[in-house]
Amino acid sequence: MRTDPRHRSASTSPLTRVRNLGILAHVDAGKTTVTERILYLTGATHKRGEVHDGTTVTDFDPQERDRGITIFAAAVSCDWDGHRINLIDTPGHVDFADEVERSLRVLDGAVAVFDAVAGVEPQSEAVWRQADRHAVPRIAFVNKLDRAGADLDQAVRSIRERLRTVPLVVQLPVGQEDGFTGVVDLLRMRSLIWTAGRDTYEQGPVPDDLLTEAARRRRLLEEAVAELHPEALEEFCERSALSERTLTGALRDLTRSGEGVVVLCGSAYRNCGIEPLLEAVVAYLPSPPDVPPVRGSRDGARQERPADPQAPFAGLVFKVNSTATGRLTYVRVYSGTLRKGDTVLDVGAGRSERIGRILRVQADRHAEVDRAEAGDIVAVIGPKAARSGATLSTPDAPLLLEPPTAAAPVVTVAVEARSRLDTDRLATALARLVEEDPSLTARTDPETGQTVLSGMGELHLEVAVEKIRRAHGLEVGVGRPQVAYRETVVRGVTGLVYRHVKQDGGAGQFAHVVLDVAPLDPDDDRAEGFAFSSTVTGGRVPQEFVRAVEAGCRDALAEGPLGGHPVTGLRVTLTDGATHSKDSSETAFRAAGRFGLREALRTGVMALLEPVVEVTVTVPDDAVGTVLGDLAARRGRVSGQETRSGTAVVTATVPLAELFGYANRLRSRTQGRGTFTTRPAGYAPAPASVTGGVLSP
Repeated sequence: MRTDPRHRSASTSPLTRVRNLGILAHVDAGKTTVTERILYLTGATHKRGEVHDGTTVTDFDPQERDRGITIFAAAVSCDWDGHRINLIDTPGHVDFADEVERSLRVLDGAVAVFDAVAGVEPQSEAVWRQADRHAVPRIAFVNKLDRAGADLDQAVRSIRERLRTVPLVVQLPVGQEDGFTGVVDLLRMRSLIWTAGRDTYEQGPVPDDLLTEAARRRRLLEEAVAELHPEALEEFCERSALSERTLTGALRDLTRSGEGVVVLCGSAYRNCGIEPLLEAVVAYLPSPPDVPPVRGSRDGARQERPADPQAPFAGLVFKVNSTATGRLTYVRVYSGTLRKGDTVLDVGAGRSERIGRILRVQADRHAEVDRAEAGDIVAVIGPKAARSGATLSTPDAPLLLEPPTAAAPVVTVAVEARSRLDTDRLATALARLVEEDPSLTARTDPETGQTVLSGMGELHLEVAVEKIRRAHGLEVGVGRPQVAYRETVVRGVTGLVYRHVKQDGGAGQFAHVVLDVAPLDPDDDRAEGFAFSSTVTGGRVPQEFVRAVEAGCRDALAEGPLGGHPVTGLRVTLTDGATHSKDSSETAFRAAGRFGLREALRTGVMALLEPVVEVTVTVPDDAVGTVLGDLAARRGRVSGQETRSGTAVVTATVPLAELFGYANRLRSRTQGRGTFTTRPAGYAPAPASVTGGVLSP
């Protein structure tokens, strides 16, 4: 949890000049280009990398360059105006949302990039919600103002309506579309013009034809800030205006509290608007001392650690990467100082690890340093078993930090080595993949004996399999993708009695439970889709046995009666029970909970759930009918349709299983002019034609 972001550290610590931020956006909004321009302007690189040329610093993986998208979160460091900026360029494709989740867990702020033509797109909204969950302060950058159809006001409206935030626009574009040349800074009422061939802007007065509009927008900005900020409101009431100093301070407070989002604009490709963006990062986003002390647990008690180099060391592993030179473990240092040669404790595993080297990261290049202090994001070499989400801490003052949550996989494929001689090598390669990416899982199907790889989507698995082929030189066969079904309770049972009695010559086992099973309330948003409670009175079932019954019920959720799929969406209530003076134990009651719930599920009425996604399809107007017909054939339900400059945007909810191969089908039906994006929309009942119906008692 974060405390009031308006808190400003009075410390003069060098940590106040550190910014840890991520670049967030929908795929193809320009995140990587923004990152490249930041690195170029700060002197971290001496040549501007281009995505289409495959010369970017952060998209260094061969697959990223081949596909032209960001797949893996890449960390870089640079310096600007006396500040050190640790920056993570995150993926924009929905299949790699887990990379974004792990990055947001260790960031203090973020820049959200939006396309000036498309505005807020599905994945833009998804990553915004992820940042909301982590309470990460953000500023917005509306990119690609040089494109045909670019409209800052339309993009800002979409930010207000779709993200439910208050956009505080601090710039006005100079020129439109191909004639875009710069911006008007509404805080200082000046123009910033980027001349072709120059890397920096030329400052000047506001152009005469924009004076009236700039004054109007400055007034709107002052009014919006005064409505949200008490000190600004006081000055506004006294003077009917806000000074630049008051406005800047209020914008900083509103950004850090999340009550508003500062909006800037530009064209990263043309190098327009990046310097003001960097100035905004320094002015508005928090430093490590500005955010609350990190919280963790020690011996069951909650503790806090401040961002202080003198405090005991505590850091969180958020990424693991195996390279040709060794295993890199990426760590956010929250408190204390980590030095080369230190021995640290992997708190969750109870294992000691030695820090051999500490590296300042520049994507796939690294510079060795002697130490890392609170607020740093670095890579270390030495830990052999620490996984993503692990806490590294000083051995004599261990603190366990909350790890990032990993999403449950929704798509599965069977993989096998082409040669039997490569079976062991494939197992090793899969183990390394899962270690690097917690959103992947690999297991052996007990019925078929096949090796099964599960992930977040079709592209996610394609990338994983291709990585095995390239990095390990293995020929791998891949089966047809299958979605991850779930089972749920349609109609439960009341008063199901289960007695677990076992006598095998020694101490016996006895447990008697009475269970009520019902569908979970739709308004209950528990992540695991399961609720357990007990109404037993009179001590008929001791509390430790109640906990054992709950554990047994959770065991039973792993396999449902319809097809062995995980069970979700149910509430279990223990209403009564009985014990034996000698033979009752936690083991017996756990078994009773497990077998009792399994029997209850077989007795009740169950239904199969399938994963569904929200699909946004962008096609020319003349192809709308074809696309709508195809979506209907895929059991899609259209929820929205709008037209933007001769282009139609269709939104629909479609079962994930129906979207395999959709990219090729859409291209063929629109002569290559159609595109689509998806985002998870949860689970929905699968029709009888797909599942064969529900299981009835």
